[in-house]
Amino acid sequence: MEKTVFISYRRTNVPWALAVFQHLTHHGFDVFFDFMGIASGDFERVIIENIRSRVHFLILLTPSALERCAEPGDWFRREIEEAMACRRNIVPMMLESFDFGAPGIASHLTGDLALLKRYNGLSVPPEYFEAAMTKLRDKFLNVMLDAVPRPPSETARSAAKVQQRAAATAPAVQEEELTAQDWFERGNSAPSIEEKLRCYGEAIRLKPDFVEAYNNRGVSRRDKSDLDGALKDYDEAIRLKPDFVEAYNNRGVSRRDKSDLDGALKDYDEAIRLRPDDPAAYNNRGNARRDKGDLDGALTDYDGAIRLEPDNAAPYINRGNTRRDKGDLDGALKDYDQAIRLRPDDAAAYINRGNVRRDKGDLDGALKDYDEAIRLRPDDPAAYNNRGNARRDKGDLDGALKDYDQAIRLRPDNVAAYNNRGNARCDKGDLDGALKDYDQAIRLRPDDPSAYNNRGNARCDKSDLDGALKDYDEAIRLRPDDAAAYINRGNARCDKSDLDGALKDYDEAIRLRPDDAAAYVNRGNARRDKGDLNDALKDFDDAIRLEPNDAAAYNNRGVWRHDKGDLQGALKDFDEAIHLEADNAAAYNNRGTARRHNGDPDGAEMDFAEERRLRAVLGPRDE
Repeated sequence: MEKTVFISYRRTNVPWALAVFQHLTHHGFDVFFDFMGIASGDFERVIIENIRSRVHFLILLTPSALERCAEPGDWFRREIEEAMACRRNIVPMMLESFDFGAPGIASHLTGDLALLKRYNGLSVPPEYFEAAMTKLRDKFLNVMLDAVPRPPSETARSAAKVQQRAAATAPAVQEEELTAQDWFERGNSAPSIEEKLRCYGEAIRLKPDFVEAYNNRGVSRRDKSDLDGALKDYDEAIRLKPDFVEAYNNRGVSRRDKSDLDGALKDYDEAIRLRPDDPAAYNNRGNARRDKGDLDGALTDYDGAIRLEPDNAAPYINRGNTRRDKGDLDGALKDYDQAIRLRPDDAAAYINRGNVRRDKGDLDGALKDYDEAIRLRPDDPAAYNNRGNARRDKGDLDGALKDYDQAIRLRPDNVAAYNNRGNARCDKGDLDGALKDYDQAIRLRPDDPSAYNNRGNARCDKSDLDGALKDYDEAIRLRPDDAAAYINRGNARCDKSDLDGALKDYDEAIRLRPDDAAAYVNRGNARRDKGDLNDALKDFDDAIRLEPNDAAAYNNRGVWRHDKGDLQGALKDFDEAIHLEADNAAAYNNRGTARRHNGDPDGAEMDFAEERRLRAVLGPRDE
């Protein structure tokens, strides 16, 4: 009877592995298992040679043991495949209600692992551990094997002795520890957060130093939005095991959820120091750096995550988001394309790619992406909200409103959807409906500057200038670098004939956003109204330089030229404004006036007629 054994197991199941080691060693077996970790430089050689040099290969299977087998370089899978290739005596030890037929397990039995269920397995209940071990020795290990073991190298033999000596000094595993393992695995496979919390709690009660149970309970508490409870669990896991990389990663995630970005970064730094080849830590640190505005640092981290794990879609999506933040839309699209290639059923990747396509003016492409995201995840409010934005951009206001309605139905506290629906209602002239949406957005998030800015616009349209000014004041207080709010407040001040106040607002908008053509157009109008015609012309020229397709800039410069008596120059500007925006009623009115003053009454009447037609169809609009 050959008595050499290799135990293959997941680190979370070390009490089971140690209990099997202790029992078999007590009965004269020469058992190897990686108890305390092997130096990275020798790891592969030691593991492979010890599998080849031993007759029996025990696989400790719990309900969660196979979950990571699809990951590149997963050693649990590699150990099993090597044992199959060497024709070892493979014994699946089925722990904690492991069942090959369970759907969550069968899906992981791909490739060579599909053969596992053909082997005779041994069920090992915690309360009948000794009986199961006797059956293991007498039946499963008492077999003849055709394959001849290969003698290990001195390096592999020495490493095995080190692991055996360390395991031999460990305290005997008690039944409570194995029962705690059973509760732990129940928690991993539990269908609800409440059941997970109950199972992990019971595991911790039975084994108060159960590091993995604290970590997993922390994850469940975070899923339940109990961030303080999650942090306590991660703290305890790290106290018990200061080199526990997963706990640092998870604590960093919860700290980021609580907006403690500095604390999160410290945790990710420590995770990377402990395990420099951990792609998740780089990806997570990139997220925190992006939140802090360190876009270059974030990109470096996402590059690192992709280098370490090139088949993971998540860092491509995150790098795409960061590239979009930096204005690199083409780079972002490449990242989203790659993420979709790797994970074609990832709705978030389609939503993000749709956003960039919308940024680039490819509204049809954006709509296709949002449609696909909704097909994949019909209950995703973000997909409906973003599709609503693209439909609004295309002028499909009814379609946009339907999407915003659905986004709000799916998530009634969706501030962005209320804001966007308010904007679409404004476009349709439903100012009262828009105001209700903005009021609701402000009620849900009283510190949302966009909602105040939008409500100010609606109040302006209803001629409630004092109410509008209050809203713009609040928007600016909440976000002092919002150029749009300064422009809008300047417009309201113009309407109240406070030209000096308006000019101050336009000046600030231009300081904040020197390439905003609208700010120059509006400042030009205010300067013209104050009689400062030369500076007004400079503003209109700058607006056209910045945005050569801005019909409003040409229209307003045409008014200036008309006022200065330059009728030919004015007519050219009005022609260009109409060429760029064929439904610009104000431009037709202004060109009609210029034509009349230029001795062209027939042309003037044609323009006035078109102005009347447009206003009847489109209603009043800003000029």
